[in-house]
Amino acid sequence: MNECTDQPVVSSVIAADALMCSTDPLATTSTCRTYSRLSFHDGQLFDMEEDELAVETAVAMVYNGIAHTVQMCSAIDLEDLAVGFSVTEGIVDDAKQIHGVEVVPVCNGVEVHIELANRHFERLKRARRNMSGRTGCGICGTESLQHVVRAVTPVSDTTTLSHQAIERALSQFKQHQTLNQQTGSTHAAAYISAKGEILAIREDVGRHNALDKLIGHYLTSDYQGGAILVSSRASFEMVQKTAAANVGILLAISGATSMAVDLSEQLNLTLSGYCRTGRMNVYTHSDRIQFPA
Repeated sequence: MNECTDQPVVSSVIAADALMCSTDPLATTSTCRTYSRLSFHDGQLFDMEEDELAVETAVAMVYNGIAHTVQMCSAIDLEDLAVGFSVTEGIVDDAKQIHGVEVVPVCNGVEVHIELANRHFERLKRARRNMSGRTGCGICGTESLQHVVRAVTPVSDTTTLSHQAIERALSQFKQHQTLNQQTGSTHAAAYISAKGEILAIREDVGRHNALDKLIGHYLTSDYQGGAILVSSRASFEMVQKTAAANVGILLAISGATSMAVDLSEQLNLTLSGYCRTGRMNVYTHSDRIQFPA
């Protein structure tokens, strides 16, 4: 196995117990590796061809020295993940309430050490969750049903976006997904401007992680007046996270779930699914999207 990308990592990793400890630090902090494969297509068998595969890394979120959860992630933009996850999971109300983030590669993973003020750490302990950290699953291990949907303040953002701007962003979306171009197995979340420019994009093997990374970057930047575009379906958790960041428009390449639509209606969020060139379905608060007359 050869490393095909060596992207910088800014966080610490924790190993899953089932994995053997690696002596190569790049084994847990790379985003892509090359594997040999046997391939059959068009009636022919091809041996020793190569595939570039996305690397899943065990990333532990550690608050004030206490491990909170382990997630399977792509080991890039982990400081953004720390901020986005902390806000969208209701651990803090604002990115400014995070006093520091340190990312430390460890045996077979990364630990992201997040320092909170004591009052926010006490809140975290009261709402303690023990998630199993499977790829793309945001509620694995939640201890009770009332923890699945949290109380989130309805969106106050009044941004509107033209259909033309959305079309412009869609036409650029794939070319900005560099890791997915290499591997074909990662999700992306992008922040788009009112003109349809892609201002920021984050990728990950998990769709929730990609969104948390983007939100973490958004909350520590000066962006405003735009929308979030995701490469996946829109589940209720994607809606909940977007509303927690007070972004008023969520655009999904794939479909939406019933719970996502219901929650979007309650949270004053504009939710659109099946956003492709020439089409989109707007499920809630359609006044934020401007269509040609």
